[in-house]
Formats: sequence, C-alpha cells, structure tokens
Amino acid sequence: MLEQFTAHITPFGKDRVVRVWLPDEIETARTAYPVLYMFDGHNLFRDEWATYGKCWGLADFLARWEKPIIVVAPECDKEGHNRLIEYAPYDMEIPPCGFIRGRGAELMDWTLGELKPYVDRIYPTIPFREATGVGGSSMGGLMALFTVLRYNCWFSKAACLSSSFRFCFDQLLEEAEGTEVNADTRVYLSWGSAECATKASLASATDLNLTFSRILTRKGARTYPYLHVGGAHCEADWEQEVPRFMDYLWRE
Repeated sequence: MLEQFTAHITPFGKDRVVRVWLPDEIETARTAYPVLYMFDGHNLFRDEWATYGKCWGLADFLARWEKPIIVVAPECDKEGHNRLIEYAPYDMEIPPCGFIRGRGAELMDWTLGELKPYVDRIYPTIPFREATGVGGSSMGGLMALFTVLRYNCWFSKAACLSSSFRFCFDQLLEEAEGTEVNADTRVYLSWGSAECATKASLASATDLNLTFSRILTRKGARTYPYLHVGGAHCEADWEQEVPRFMDYLWRE
C-alpha cells in the first residue's frame, strides 16, 4: 500500500512530498522490513504522478513480489534545473545546461541525518546497512552509485539504471578508487542500447559501467552489469528491469 508525507529538506529550505510503499501486512505482522531509498519518487508507483505519464510500475510489482520491503522515495524539485542540482554529487558541466553546482552530497547528508531516522522511528524498519539500499535512474542512478560508495557504512545495495556517469566520470572514478567498500555490497549497473545514437556512444556507456563494475569487484563487492538490448532512456524500459534488479539485490 502507498502512503505519503511531507518532509522539510533542511539544507534546501524546501518541503517535499515523500512517497512510501508499505507491505500490506505491516499493520498486523510483528516483523521489521528492509528499506530501499529511491530517487524521483513521483515516477515510480503510479502513471498519474509520473512526469511523462508513465511510471516504473513499482507498486504493481511490489504487490505481487514475494519479499516484503519498504520503499521510501522523495520527489525531486521539478523547477528549472533544480533536479540536476539536487542529483549532482559534484560540481559539473551538463550540456546544454552549463555549469551545475552539485548539492547531491547535501541531499544525502539530510537523508541520513533527518529522513532515515524519521522513517526508522515511524515504520518497522531494519535500520542496519545490510537491509538498506538505494536506487535510481539517469541522474538518480549516478546518485545511487555515489551513495553506495561514499555512504557505504549505511547502504549495502544500489540499483544504478542508465546512470549519468559521463558528466562526472573523473570525480566519481576518484571516489570509487579511494573508497573502502564492504564485501557484502551489491551493485546493479545497467545501460540501454537504444540510449546510444552510435556504436561509439554505446561502447563508451559500456566502458563507463564496466569500469565501476571492475573497481567494485576488485574491492570484494558483487556487481551485476547489464546491457538492456533495445532499452531506451525512459520509465517504460526501466520498468522492465525492476524484477531483475530487485531479485539480484534482495533475494539471491
């Protein structure tokens, strides 16, 4: 079932809707649940909330999935370039928008300092890193990988779909190379062939994702690199990957 509440993002001075998926049995079962934090909460559960009229179908999937889980998904700021600013972990150039002063680290500090403690207080969560994951697509996928690297003591799982690594590859590479990663970490990395206009751009996207896969594997983590043949940069195609990354992160 779905709930929502309004959270105040302190570093941004703004209120934001947070969408929450809860297992149907949560009111009667005496148990605690793992938690997946996701970006772009408006695009995940229902088509009528989605920016382009199509969501990931996550509510339908979770309603029939055998593993009960809580999903916490704040919406982003949809005005102007604010989504890019919120989901940029570093300062970067994003054509054609120009220079972006990234505030992604501030967003995640707020998530860990305010949002997660609130969620753990009002819902029956398993609060430990082993039961906490993060996921997103595009800039959200970039943020998911950044999060599982920099905040690995809090997150053990990440789903990184169609991630915008190209905008800050050198910075993220330095982050990955310099980070200690717990061996129980699992990271799903995917990219779609239809996102790439040329063979060269497909080769580049493949290389970016496999680079991070190799680094994480070298550090003892597990990864699932996946080329979605025919996959485009859209919610309909990310929906097709939901069973794949959810099973990999939470059930294997």
